[in-house]
Amino acid sequence: MPYQLLADAVLLLHFGVVLFVVGGLVVVLAGNWLRWRWVNAWWFRLAHLAAIAVVVVQAWLGQLCPLTTLESWLRVHAGAAAYEKNFIEYWLQRLIFYEAPFWVFTLAYTAFALLVVLAWWRYPPQRSKSTSDDA
Repeated sequence: MPYQLLADAVLLLHFGVVLFVVGGLVVVLAGNWLRWRWVNAWWFRLAHLAAIAVVVVQAWLGQLCPLTTLESWLRVHAGAAAYEKNFIEYWLQRLIFYEAPFWVFTLAYTAFALLVVLAWWRYPPQRSKSTSDDA
C-alpha cells in the first residue's frame, strides 16, 4: 500500500477544505460587492456553512480533524519519521498547521464561523427557480 502517497493526497484534500472554508467567505463578500449572483447560490452557501460548522463543532468537542488523524495514521504506516517531509508535505503543513494552544484554534474557528453567519444575514443565500439562475 502506498501510504506516503495516500498521506500526501489527504494533506492536499485537507488544504482544499481549508481553502474552501477561508476562500468561501472571501468569495461571498467580494462576490456580493461585485454583484456576482452565483456566490449566493443556495448549494454553495449551504456547503460553506456546513464546512465551517463541522470545524467549529470538532473544536468545541476537543476533537482533532479526521483528515489530520487519517494523515497521521497513513504517515506512521508509511514508516515516515516525524522530521522527514517531502516537498508537498513540507509546504502544505507550513501553510495550514500552526503551533498554538488548542483554545486559540477554538476561538479562531468560532469567530470565523460568526463571520460566516453574519454573511448569511447580510447576503442571504438565494434559491434559484431554475438552474440557469445560478450562472
